[in-house]
Formats: sequence, structure tokens, C-alpha cells
Amino acid sequence: MYTTSTCERASPEFRQALCQWFTGEAGRPLLQAEQALLRRLSEGLFGYYLVDIQGVAGDLSGVADCPVREKLRLGTGDGILDIRAEGERLPLRTDAIDVAVLHHGLDYALDPQQVLREVERVLIPEGRVLIVGFNPFSLWGIWRWFLKRRGQVPWCGHFLSYRRVADWLGLLGFDIEYTDVTGFGLSLAHAALGEGPPGRFERLARRLWPMFAGVYVIRAVKRVSTVTPIRPRWRALGVLSPRGVIEPSARGAMKRENDRT
Repeated sequence: MYTTSTCERASPEFRQALCQWFTGEAGRPLLQAEQALLRRLSEGLFGYYLVDIQGVAGDLSGVADCPVREKLRLGTGDGILDIRAEGERLPLRTDAIDVAVLHHGLDYALDPQQVLREVERVLIPEGRVLIVGFNPFSLWGIWRWFLKRRGQVPWCGHFLSYRRVADWLGLLGFDIEYTDVTGFGLSLAHAALGEGPPGRFERLARRLWPMFAGVYVIRAVKRVSTVTPIRPRWRALGVLSPRGVIEPSARGAMKRENDRT
């Protein structure tokens, strides 16, 4: 079992261990449920470039059907990547990306707020970001506390709450368009057996107890407000005298003199 500290989250060894867990027997049911949500929230998106930033799956299965023309994988692992870089320092132009995907990219980032700032920078106006994150107020979140000190994958992440991520997005000028949840029945024992999520219980829990889901998915849009400058309408023009007092201009004085005559 791979263990890690906070400073090792950007290492290729950690990224490889994380990918192995999500594609292995224990994490595969959860990964499949997450990819189903990503497909649902990305199927109507268009554009030229989609970037998956530090994704945990090692591929683009969750957004394979998205109509965006070019799909790129960015990360620090040893897998097949199009761009090798950290999420906190994206080597991309400002306003150049149509869709950014953070498939647990915030959960395991060294600085998740900085990752969001970079995402906001590289997204075009009205660009979208898809975020998949662990819910700390769930069975997964509760079990995490028992394994946190050992730093085991995948329990060593941040596990940011939906409310916190939504607040960060709001401060950066994003509007949340859609949210969805999954992972109610994926307790550790259930996932260790390699079984899929129980469909009936999952559907019922999504309606009644969404706040206790193991995983949430957010789709947010980058809003850019356009400000139209308003030219002030001055009632009187003046000039600054040597004494520092505003006096009527010569043109205004001549006009008043002509009015008197």
C-alpha cells in the first residue's frame, strides 16, 4: 500500500498509485459512476480545446463523447500525457481553453485554490469547468479519518466540501450550472468486493440525501462582466487658478458677459 505526505502529491509515484487504485478492484466501481456523471454533464459542451488537469483515471473515458474538438491530458504522472506540468502552473495561454476537467484534481493538488485560479485564467469567457470531488460528509469522508494518519491512497486527499468549492468558484466569477452526486452505497466493504453501486438505493439516496453522497460533480461557467464606461456630464467647466481655487474658464466668462449685454 502506497503512503504519502502532502509534499509528495505532485510526484509521479503518487500519481501512479492513485491511478492504480481508481482503476483497480476497490476503486473501479466509484470511477465508473464518476465517469457516467462526467459524460452526462459534458455531452452538450462545444469548443476547440478540453484539458483534463491531473485526472485520476489515466484516460479521458469520462469526456470521450464530449463534442470538443481537441482533448488534452495534463499532469505529472508517468502515464500517457499530452502536457507535463503542475495544475498550479498551467503552461497555457490566457483565455485559450473551452473546457477544463478537474477529476479529483482539487482533492490531491498541493494548492487547490491556486489550481482554480489558473483554471479561471486559461478558460475563455463562458468556458466551463467540470469538478469531481470527494464529499467529506459521507461514508468515504468518515472512513478517511481512520486512515488519514497513514496517508494511504486515496484517503490522503483534501476532501473539500461542496460548499467550500462553490464559494471559491463564486469569488472567481463562476456561476454553477449543474451539480450531481453519486457514491452512496460505495462503503469501503462494498467497494472492496468489487461490486457496482446498488442502483435502487443509489436512485433513492440521490433524491432524499444528496448532502451525504460520497462524490459530487459540479459544472460551472466562467462569467465575464462587461462594464460600459459612462462619460460624466459636467455642469460647469473651470480652470485651476494659481491660488488653487477653481475659477470660471475664459470661454464661460465671455459667454456670461455677452449675455449681460
